[in-house]
Amino acid sequence: MLELLRTHRPASFKDDLLSGLTVALALVPEAIAFAFVAWVNPLVGLYAAFMVGLITASIGGRPGMISGATGALAVVMVALVSSHGVEYLFAAVVLMGIIQMLAGALRLGKFIRIVPHPVMLGFVNGLAIVIFLAQLQNFQIAGTQGDTEWMSGSGLWLMLAMVGLTMVIIHYLPRFTTAVP
Repeated sequence: MLELLRTHRPASFKDDLLSGLTVALALVPEAIAFAFVAWVNPLVGLYAAFMVGLITASIGGRPGMISGATGALAVVMVALVSSHGVEYLFAAVVLMGIIQMLAGALRLGKFIRIVPHPVMLGFVNGLAIVIFLAQLQNFQIAGTQGDTEWMSGSGLWLMLAMVGLTMVIIHYLPRFTTAVP
């Protein structure tokens, strides 16, 4: 740690501080959102994100390496939590960590170059569809008989407006400024 402080350029402290804040600001809502997708308490998602960040920062393989929740993991965890409970989620995550450490120790990361680009795009697009379908339940409300029904009226229009505003911000804000990630 002292060696890192001696060799670290003072100008990069600002960059490191800003990148750390950016990761923190992106990680908190991401961890909460994926906790909702996986049907666990949002506090569980925050604890997990903190631990993953702490472990990555202390024993990560590269400078500036970040880590966080993934949509693929959250989608897979839905079935695990619904059928076995949160207790099995912890065991599954520990097992995944062990497998990742073994893959790193055996230097298996170089084999990702074998995966064709269309396969990666297909995976990401399929993941986007699965996450979208998981979020459709947010457009349902409890009905008078205790069942769920689709939103209608002003609640639906407000929800659609927020979704649209979010998409507009994500698409157009980088064209105006790169100061805000």
